[in-house]
Amino acid sequence: MKSTFDLMRLWAMLTGLALAVWYFGELWLGAKATETLPMLIAAIGGFELFHYAQDILIKRGRTNG
Repeated sequence: MKSTFDLMRLWAMLTGLALAVWYFGELWLGAKATETLPMLIAAIGGFELFHYAQDILIKRGRTNG
């Protein structure tokens, strides 16, 4: 079973992807994109990158046996 934190990371990923699709959709349709949208995407991406790197470091620190 996934922890609450893992589910929060899943929702963050889905939200970031949805915002990115929205942003590039605005650009493709020629609408004026807001300044807030790229900042939200970058913040969520930074959240995910930090925790991905943290997972790698935790897995590297484990010893077998």
